[in-house]
Order: sequence, then structure tokens, then C-alpha cells
Amino acid sequence: MQNNKRSFRGGAPRNNPRRRNGGYSGGRRSSGGGKSGQLNKQTIHPSRFINRDTVAASTAADTYEPTHKFSDFALNPTIQRNLENIGFSSPSAIQDQTIPLVLEGKDLIGLANTGTGKTAAFLLPLLTHLAKHRHYFSILIMAPTRELAQQIDEEFRRFSAGMKLYSVLLVGGVNINPQLRGLQRRPHVVIGTPGRIKDHIDRGTLSLAGVNAFVLDEADRMLDMGFVNDIRRIAGLLPEERQTLCFSATFSAGIRAIAEDFMKQPETVSVKVNETNDHIYQDVVHYTDKDHKRELLINLLSDEEFEKVIVFGETKYGVQRLSDGVDKLGISSRAIHGNKSQGQRTRALDDFKTGKARVLFATDVAARGLDIPNVSHVINFDVPQTYDDYVHRIGRTGRGGKSGTALTFVEQRGMSSR
Repeated sequence: MQNNKRSFRGGAPRNNPRRRNGGYSGGRRSSGGGKSGQLNKQTIHPSRFINRDTVAASTAADTYEPTHKFSDFALNPTIQRNLENIGFSSPSAIQDQTIPLVLEGKDLIGLANTGTGKTAAFLLPLLTHLAKHRHYFSILIMAPTRELAQQIDEEFRRFSAGMKLYSVLLVGGVNINPQLRGLQRRPHVVIGTPGRIKDHIDRGTLSLAGVNAFVLDEADRMLDMGFVNDIRRIAGLLPEERQTLCFSATFSAGIRAIAEDFMKQPETVSVKVNETNDHIYQDVVHYTDKDHKRELLINLLSDEEFEKVIVFGETKYGVQRLSDGVDKLGISSRAIHGNKSQGQRTRALDDFKTGKARVLFATDVAARGLDIPNVSHVINFDVPQTYDDYVHRIGRTGRGGKSGTALTFVEQRGMSSR
């Protein structure tokens, strides 16, 4: 890593940010305290971004003792072998408590934080059912974003290796022709986002008449993103006799409505823990204007402690400009946002996962569902719109019971020079 601490404009290096009573601080102080150069939309008190009394990672990881091993579940033998090859032995809390219920064919509402293994919680038992009857188009899985849908498809392929079961991925932002060919091959599992699934229904290229299992993953996020009408239309086309699984981080009024309208006597399993993981160190970074803000970011990213970092920004343009700027300074980065094609986003995520890029700049399109291991830091370069968004952003670090650090940039006005 190149330890280059120049500002974007090529100025002299500033001091490294350092911890003070008011959070991370450092570099220059403006003489007047003027504007930051961007509209301050913060509605969350900065104190909610601070948690310096963290629980040890090992303690957090050991808070749940599963009552089963994966080998205890009545899963398909090939799936069991795949799990052994992957190295899965002990289920997470949501897996431990939901897999037996899904195997029994019950409708289910699963409430759990991000990064707790919800994908395996529904895929493993549903694939076990599918291995028995092997009907085409029998499982429909909907997710709010292209990235999460793609991640589910990747997990499906891992768990079903050697079973000759096939899926199709239906997401927007990519050429539709490969999806049409995939549908013509009569897949067993359909995975996609609500808008593109509806498009295929409207085209007559997707029939839901054979679906016997319907999964809504990150259902609260789909409702937040305005997909409620699409969800209702799609659910209304499904056979009445089916199993419905709804996974969410919150049990909102919208989720209750889904349960009442589309589910039959669902079991509810909640393994929610505190809103913000106790093992994530959280602090604020005070800045005085937009140049100072950028310089502090460069200083942080130039620190060797920041091994694998996701930086969240508010706008597509701002995120891309930040990524281009740090790249020029020798800090390898990628950006994902709504202006990127699906191929570009996939390559950016792969580069970040494999270490080709150390920093990933992202808008909130990446705030949910992405499972990227070993993220050391999350930086909120722009304050999130809601505290719920904050919780999901910082949940990209400290996954699987590991420790992590989250820093949020907060403008501090009227600071005099020292």
C-alpha cells in the first residue's frame, strides 16, 4: 500500500487523524468554521454514532449455543456432503431455529440481523424438498437488490453442487437475452428482484403456476424501496397451496400485512440482537469543510490498520469522484452505485472480495444483503438518512462475531484554528 497523504488537490500532507475526547480529529482547523460544501441532512444526534465500550469479538460469537449440528437435520445427503466440504458444521441461531420448521413445510417469518446466515436458513431445507420432487419453476426467491439476488444464486450453486438442480437469475440492469435463454431451459429455482420478475411475467416468459415455495428475503428493504405493489401482484399470481417464507430485519407494519395477506399461520422466529452490534467500535470524525473532510478520509485510508474498508457516500457522482481520487493517490479502490452496469458492479465486488481493491466506495445500494468477509472498517463519509440505514451500513463489518470499526463523518462548525 502506498502511504500517500496528499489531499485530492495535491497539497502538503496533513497530520494523521487521532483520537480525542470528541472522537477522531486531526489535520487542519478552519479559521471561520464555514460550510461544508454540501447540504447537511443529518437528523441523527452524533452521540448515536459512538460506541467505544465494545464487547470482545469472542464473547459476541459465543452468545448463542446451537441445539443442533447440520448433520442432525434431515437434509438431503448430497447437501450434507456439500456442507462438510464447505466447512459448515454448527448452524447460526436463525439456521438452528428455522431449518426444522421449513423442513416441516410451515410458513415462517424469520427476524434476524444482517450477516446471520439467513440465506442458508431457507435454501438448505427448500433444496431438500426440491431434491425429492424436482419440479421446474417450483421455488421463487425475491430479493431487493441485484447484488443480494446474485449472492443467493451463488449460495444455491454451492449448496446444490452435484444435484443437477438449476436456477435462473432475473435482475435488472443487464441484458435480458441470457435470462430468456435461462428460462427456456426450465430451471428449478427462480431468483430475482421484483421489478425484473414482473417484467418477465408481463412478457409471458415466466409462469408462476408451478411455484410451491415463495421466499421474500430482506422483505423490509423491499418495502422501503417501494416494491410493495410488485410484491402484491406477484404473490397474487402464485398457487394458493404453497409454502411462504419471509425474512426481515424488522417486524414492521408492512411485514405484518404480508403475513396476514399471503401466509398461512406462520411461525415466527426472532433472533434479533441489539440494533447495533456491541462488538463494533463506533466513533465520529469531526471535519470543518469539504477539503478538510477529504483530507481526513485520505489520512484514514493511508493508515495500514484500515485493511479492507467500505466507504458509504450519499450520491452516485460523489462516490465515483472519491474512488477516482484515492486511486490516483495509489490507494486501490472500486465504486458501486446505480450508474454502474451489473457487470461493472460484479467485477468491483469481486475485486474487493479478492483483495485487488482495498477500498469499496458505495451508495446505499450496497448497504443491505452483501456478505463480504473480513471488512475491517466501515466509513460513513456522508451521514445516512436514517438510523436504520446506519445500522445496516455498519453491519458490513464485524460479521460472524468478529470485531469491526465504524466511523462517521460529522461536521463541526465554528472551530477555531489551533
